[in-house]
Amino acid sequence: MSQVLEIPLTAQSQSFQITLSGRAYRMAVSWREPFGWFMDIALIDGTMLVAGVPLVTGVDLLAQYVYLGIPGKLVVLSDGNPFAAPTFDNLGASAHLYYVTDDA
Repeated sequence: MSQVLEIPLTAQSQSFQITLSGRAYRMAVSWREPFGWFMDIALIDGTMLVAGVPLVTGVDLLAQYVYLGIPGKLVVLSDGNPFAAPTFDNLGASAHLYYVTDDA
């Protein structure tokens, strides 16, 4: 059975600490005009793991970073049309970032 955690976001650039599968990270989300929302993930000590990952809907944003050892998936979905790209105004309101893990 999967466990789903919504990562609370607002429609503004932000940086915060988050624990995913028992490990603490620093995550930053920023709007880059005209392209959209992007995410960076670092260790708590500031060591950058991934930078500039676009918040694309309907795919596992971590799929190409399996080597990082983060055991879950990060997925963006929008209300109404799950594959509608998050806009400048709707991130955290009707466009959501989820962390999904599978229990063994």
